[in-house]
Amino acid sequence: MSRLFGTDGMRGVANIAPMDSDTVLALGRALAQVMRRNKGRHSILIGKDTRLSGYLIETAVASGISSMGVDVLLVGPLPTPGVAFMTRSMRADAGVVISASHNPYEDNGIKIFGPDGFKLPDEVEDEIEHLMFAGKEELVRAKPEEVGKAFRIDDAVGRYTVSLKSILERTCKLDGLKLVVDTANGAAYKVAPMVFRELGAQVICVGNEPDGRNINRGVGSLHPEVIVKLTQEHKAHCGIAFDGDADRVVLCDEHGQILDGDFILAMLAIEMKKKGLLKNNTVVGTVMSNLGLEKCLEQQGINFVRSAVGDRYVLSEMIEHGSNLGGEQSGHIIVMDYNTTGDGTMAALLVLAQMLATGQPLSDYRKLMKRYPQVIINIPVARKVPFEEINSISAELKDAEEKLSSSGRVLLRYSGTEKKARVMVEAEDEYLCELCAQRLAETVKVELS
Repeated sequence: MSRLFGTDGMRGVANIAPMDSDTVLALGRALAQVMRRNKGRHSILIGKDTRLSGYLIETAVASGISSMGVDVLLVGPLPTPGVAFMTRSMRADAGVVISASHNPYEDNGIKIFGPDGFKLPDEVEDEIEHLMFAGKEELVRAKPEEVGKAFRIDDAVGRYTVSLKSILERTCKLDGLKLVVDTANGAAYKVAPMVFRELGAQVICVGNEPDGRNINRGVGSLHPEVIVKLTQEHKAHCGIAFDGDADRVVLCDEHGQILDGDFILAMLAIEMKKKGLLKNNTVVGTVMSNLGLEKCLEQQGINFVRSAVGDRYVLSEMIEHGSNLGGEQSGHIIVMDYNTTGDGTMAALLVLAQMLATGQPLSDYRKLMKRYPQVIINIPVARKVPFEEINSISAELKDAEEKLSSSGRVLLRYSGTEKKARVMVEAEDEYLCELCAQRLAETVKVELS
């Protein structure tokens, strides 16, 4: 049986295994068994985004947890980084996030944080999977008098909002800033506008009316054209777009030019180094980070380390290299001084504070990094076979690498959460970049689609 947990938890179509009530109930039981090893009363916190199926999955997971004698803390719709924060704040044994991030509403997923707010390591996820399908003798259910209780934490949004505002100095206000904020009809629909408004900004909201089915639909970080249009129309200083669970963010400047996670990392890294806040003078990106980011940081004398794709792998490299700043091109930005996972609202606040401190518009910061032409092509695949086992793909990959030589790079990988292969090519020559990407993608499509 293939592993249920991918690079970002467990994910699938709602109400179909593994995201059906039977499987997630078993997950709740297994998670509770793993987390209740020490004596005393235990609790597991559950948060979710705004998907219709969140109710079904939340109820099933909570039932499994309480059946093992562990209490459940329900925080309702809350960004993924908010769940990580609340797990630590409430001294819970684990935090469960019910979300499929940027996927359409028909999908859902589960990712789990440990008591320290970090995502569970692979070996713990493997243990949970084993217990999910183990015999009854391995699961010790609670006696009737020991069954867990469920508590709703009504002030979770408020607590997380306070923690976000505390990132900035008390004298820092967003007075005078006009912002377009797109919350993707997702988990940040309350939190993000509230934070920016309470700090004094004028906020024009979009994608803030979730109905259970419209999460990520034509809005959010996958559709930055929305904030581009509105930022220009309203003559705003900045556009901010989140994904469904708000652990990633994409910005646009006052002219409507997009700044993805690479630009945000460059901006934060340079400022943190100036202030002596960049630990070990090191930033962690991924194999997908634009070559321009690497060159930009190199010119600033900042070390750049690449990890595998996935914020858990970014975090692992950050810990190994003693870094406090890392992230992904997609907009996952981790600043370890403030949270243990990607936090879109936090990243946006740090960028806005930097703009105000220097008096520079966001368009000036966009000039810090020259983006290399980059082509990314996603190809649906029927199976995930090691690329090196297919001669035609290996040959095309080698040919692309030879053509690009030292003026670019090529990356071929499978998605960790979807049945897709991803081709990424970067080069100084835009025509050569497009040519190599298209040829490699066509070969993958022929062999694996």
